[in-house]
Amino acid sequence: MSRLSDILCDYDPQLQEPLARLWEAASLVLMVLAAWEVVRRLAVRLMEESLTARAQQPEVWPVCGRCGRWLRSKGFQPRTLHTLFGVIGWRRRVGRCPKGCKGSQIAPLDQVLGLVPHQRTGAEVQWMGCLLAVFVPYETARRLLQQLTGVELAVGTLWEWVQQVGHRARVQLEGELRALAAGELPAVEPLAAELEALPLVIGADGVMVPFRPHPRTAKGKTRWREVKVAILARLGARLTRQGTRVTRLCQRRLVAVLGTIEELSPGLWLEAVRQGVRTAVQVVWLSDGGRGLWTVFQRLFQAVGAVAILDFYHAAQNLYKGASAWLDGRTRACQQWFADFRHRLRHGHEQHVLVELAALVEAMHLPESARQTLLNVYTYLKTHEDHILRFGALGT
Repeated sequence: MSRLSDILCDYDPQLQEPLARLWEAASLVLMVLAAWEVVRRLAVRLMEESLTARAQQPEVWPVCGRCGRWLRSKGFQPRTLHTLFGVIGWRRRVGRCPKGCKGSQIAPLDQVLGLVPHQRTGAEVQWMGCLLAVFVPYETARRLLQQLTGVELAVGTLWEWVQQVGHRARVQLEGELRALAAGELPAVEPLAAELEALPLVIGADGVMVPFRPHPRTAKGKTRWREVKVAILARLGARLTRQGTRVTRLCQRRLVAVLGTIEELSPGLWLEAVRQGVRTAVQVVWLSDGGRGLWTVFQRLFQAVGAVAILDFYHAAQNLYKGASAWLDGRTRACQQWFADFRHRLRHGHEQHVLVELAALVEAMHLPESARQTLLNVYTYLKTHEDHILRFGALGT
């Protein structure tokens, strides 16, 4: 072992085993895991020493809130806590009213550290557990948390943590929305100068999400519900290794609601103000041509000078509906017609597309169902004719 390893073993003999595994590791993965164990144990020792030293500092005891007498020290009592590095334990002073008034017992060091009575797990462990639960199932998150921190907990505990965090976030959001409705604007999120110089792009759509019919169980038929989603980002660019300039979304922020477009709007405007919608060099609204989302643009973002762009992929989707109604979608003729008109639509030749659609609608040989579909596509594109012209402006 190295000199550093010898020093660590002298400091804490319990480090000798993981240090030996570190030096004897047959692969880098095993080496990293052994090193992480060393770091965890060392961190626990350092925190316990620091807490013990803090606990030795003299205390100035407050008065009892019930009888007004000065609280007195009842000596040192143990405290343990599950942390990101493992279980730490220390002893700290506890004080109480000499008359034994109910609720008078306090541990001043706990209060300084932000701990509440009966708390067994550090806030950072709960934070990591909730973060893992966002990306993987609860059981997987529980196992990962145990692997990373050594903290063992039940799946139900992790679920409760997520509910608590969600509730706190919901209460905070509701307070911010009330303040916004009262005319109090939120603070703008600080941005680096290079991000402030980029356009702010806001896009919105609806997505179907599967929900369980009964809480905390997978039993029953899945229910599909629509979630309204909006994304706000600064539109930048980067160069690939081949020197090609490609679009890049920076400073991405997400707003979502299980509800209507009207319920999405307040939260979307709140986040837009945070992201500097009132001072951005350019604001771009990007969505499909549906009446609901376009109403959001007109009500919230048109007044700040936002540029409106019809989402190309929704426009192309509608174009394909027309092609399938006129020509069998499985035929090569349909695929070729769609590819040609999609290319024209994307590269500024929307007038040609509209003229051709108008001619098809007037064709005598079309079945009525196909005619109506083509008319719907024509109306959709004609309504947003000005917004189609800007497809190429942002490289969409």
